[in-house]
Order: sequence, then structure tokens, then C-alpha cells
Amino acid sequence: MPYSIPNRLKAKIIPVSIFDIIVFGGTGDLSLRKLLPALYYRDKDGQIPAGSRVIGVSRAEMRREAYLELIRDNLKERVASGDFDEAVWNRFSERLDYVTVDVLGDEDWRHLSEKLKGNEDRVRVFYLSVQAGLFAPICSHVSSHGLITKESRVVIEKPIGRDLKSARKINETVGGVFEESQIFRIDHYLGKETVQNLMALRFANSLFEPLWNHEWVDHVQITVAETLGIGTRGGYYDTSGALRDMVQNHILQLLCLVAMEPPRTFDADSVRDEKLKVLRSLREIGTSDLKSRLVFGQYREGASGGQPVVGYLEEKGVPPDSHTETYVAIKAEVDNWRWAGVPFYLRTGKRMVQHASEIVIQFKKVPHLIFQDNKDEVTSNRLVIRLQPDEGIRLYLMTKVPGPGGFRMQGTPLNLSFADTFKARYPDGYERLVMDVVRGNPTLFMRRDEVDAAWIWAESILDAWEHQGKRPQSYTAGSWGPSGAIALIERDGRTWYEVEE
Repeated sequence: MPYSIPNRLKAKIIPVSIFDIIVFGGTGDLSLRKLLPALYYRDKDGQIPAGSRVIGVSRAEMRREAYLELIRDNLKERVASGDFDEAVWNRFSERLDYVTVDVLGDEDWRHLSEKLKGNEDRVRVFYLSVQAGLFAPICSHVSSHGLITKESRVVIEKPIGRDLKSARKINETVGGVFEESQIFRIDHYLGKETVQNLMALRFANSLFEPLWNHEWVDHVQITVAETLGIGTRGGYYDTSGALRDMVQNHILQLLCLVAMEPPRTFDADSVRDEKLKVLRSLREIGTSDLKSRLVFGQYREGASGGQPVVGYLEEKGVPPDSHTETYVAIKAEVDNWRWAGVPFYLRTGKRMVQHASEIVIQFKKVPHLIFQDNKDEVTSNRLVIRLQPDEGIRLYLMTKVPGPGGFRMQGTPLNLSFADTFKARYPDGYERLVMDVVRGNPTLFMRRDEVDAAWIWAESILDAWEHQGKRPQSYTAGSWGPSGAIALIERDGRTWYEVEE
């Protein structure tokens, strides 16, 4: 039976200040797929104040009317069935505008300046939904044209560089124009309801925190699996790979939230200070560790969704001799008092059998089992935190199977499904994070020293792999990855948990 939420606890629409969001890359995939639908939903829920504007910017020659038509068609395709409302669209469309700007030139910037003139007192968000190579020229031009105000912020998407050197260069360039307090490095995973609930689960419940350490936790698994291939991103992806694209940011951020110490308070710097300590405690993976702690994979032809798909080397834009990994499995270790001896098994891949992201906290066995006749039925407790597609939390406990036939036992989940329990739609990651930018709340965004620390650890792996010079292991599209990933965890007497449907 769904839990009835008291009125005082029901989701509240917290007002934000009037704002202008200038979306560079306003006709691009990320803007159309994530950002603009997120803003539509915030308008639908009444959170966008009157007078606020969303200004799309790209080099494509386009009239405002054509841009509105593009956004309307996109929203009807992207938002949930039944959520597209003509009245909401009419209101939202009034906030939309478009400016053609070649960001590498100087001439077009005067058009954007004219659009923003006279609104210097409102919150102004520059959202850089573009490739990292354009961060520097955009920041340089918004500065030279006097577009940065006291209430300005800038949002930059991952990947922030492809190594430590390039990441530092980007941060120095953006930091030369904006103050650190104005820079919001976004990772949409941190805006997910379940990720934030992980914080509540750990630090607001006396039940779990005393058990959240090496004495009671056997190991942790973090899985981010995608059924899609690389699509039309072959040129980009082949210079990146799964470790740069997913592990260095998304997965390490999830690891930090699992492993961090309790912050002093739930404020931005206290939370990020503790995450930084985790990143700096990650044990380096060198050449001698590769066999026991790392597996790189690359998908070959197979099937996805019942349809045949080509292998990575046959994808458009991919060199036929590419060694780029589309799958990574890592045995990571956090060298501190709390997690000494507890492995963190991380895996992510393209063309997997299922689209899902989960964190599994596997607890240790009971110290003495009195049910010897049932020893083959008893499994250790585990906590499963699902981030997507259906957010929720499950705690697996051992229970007696009801009825006659002897004393039998099985693992039974206590299930907290947000969709089933609360019977309400809650903002997704982008919706929450964009509103946090407007508020100037950086708690769920990465700080510059976090980016450095993550790259330092990731680079140790990349350097060791390149020094070794081996090809990634092949795996069939539509599977759970290469056989080496199974060996990596089973070597320790453990196994990957099947991600639940």
C-alpha cells in the first residue's frame, strides 16, 4: 500500500530569483535531450518566475520562430506521455529566445549583448553545453564584452579535459574569468533522488552508520551499464573511452558518496571536503596491478533489444585498429581506517545486456550460524541502491519461508520504490541541479580540487595501461562484458550481482 505523505512533507516548489539562462550549444543534443525538457518541467511545476528567459545560442542561422518549432517538436518527443501541455508550452515558449553567435569570432557577440542589456541585476547563467575546446573562447568573449555581472554563474559539462594537464588548463581558463564560487561543474548523477537519499540513508539513520565500515561491510559494487553503443559520437568517443567518459566522473562521485566520512554540516564545502579525502585515499593502480585489478573491454557485434548490432570497430568514425575501451572493470581500494581491506568493484560499459545503474553494499556473513540445516540457503544481507531506470532502495534480509514443509529460508527484500511509495513525479537530476545553479548552491557540484584528484587517480590507470600496450578484451554486444571481469571478482571469492529487472 502506498505510503501517505503528510502535507508538511510533500514536495514544495521553492521559489528562485528571476534569471536569464544563456545556453551555448542551444541546438545541440544535450540541450534538446536533457536541459530544455528539464526547464520545461520546472515551468510546468510553477518554479520559473515571470520574466525569466532561456536564450539558446549556436552558430546555426535560425529565426526565433524556427527555434521555437524545434523545441516544441523536441519536447513532444522527450517529455513523458501526457506531460506536454499546450498552456504550459505557451507560457514556456514566451521565455525562449535565440541568438546566432559564432563563438570563435567577435562580430556576433554584439547581438547577445543587446539581448542581455538592461538585465544586469538578475541571475545570469552561462550554460556551456558545448565541447570543452570552446570553453576558453566563450569565457574570453563573455568577459571582453562585459557580460559577466555580480550575479553571473557558469556551468560546464563533463568531460573536463581528457587528462590532468588539460583539465587544469580548462579550470585555469574558466577560473581566470569567473570566481570559483561562480563555477558549477555539473554531474547529473549527483542530482538524482536516490543519490541524495544515499546521504539521508547514511547520516540520518542510526541503523546504518555504525555498520558502514570494514568490520561489517564485505565489499561494494558500483555498476553503470548502458545498452546503447556510441551512436554518432565515434570521433569523440575514440579519443575518450569508458574510463575517461564514465569512471573518472560519474562512478568516482558515487564512490565518494558511499565512502565519505560524515561532513560537519550539509553545506557545500563540508560535503566536498569529505569527498576530496576519499579521492586522495584511493590506492594507485600501477603496471604491476593491472592483471588483478583492471579489465578493459571492447564490444564486438552482437544483439541489443533483439536486433543485431555492429561491433565497436565497425562504428562510424572509429579507426579499424582502435584500442579504445568501451568497458571497464576495476577493483578499487580506499586506504583509510574506515575502509581498510574492503574492495570497491566498479564496472561500466556500452552495449550491455541491460540499462541500469546500481550500488550494492554487501555486508559480511553472520559470525555464527545456528541454522546449520539451512546453511546453503542463507546469504549475507545486502543493500541495493538503484539510480536508474527505476530509482529505489532494497535491503535484503533472511526470512523463514511461510507454511509447512520444514524450516526453509530465503532472502527477502524490504523495498522502497520511489515511484510505488510516493506516487508522485519528482524532478530529475538536471531539473534539480539547474535550479541549484540559479540559487547559487554548489553542494552537488564538483570543486576544482576534486577534479584534479579524480584525474590523478585515473591517470595512474591510463598510464599503466598505455605502458602495457595490450588490446582490450573482446565481449559480445548484449552481454555483461568480457570474461576477464568475471575472473577479476571471482578471484576474490565473490561474484557480480545481476542487476535486477
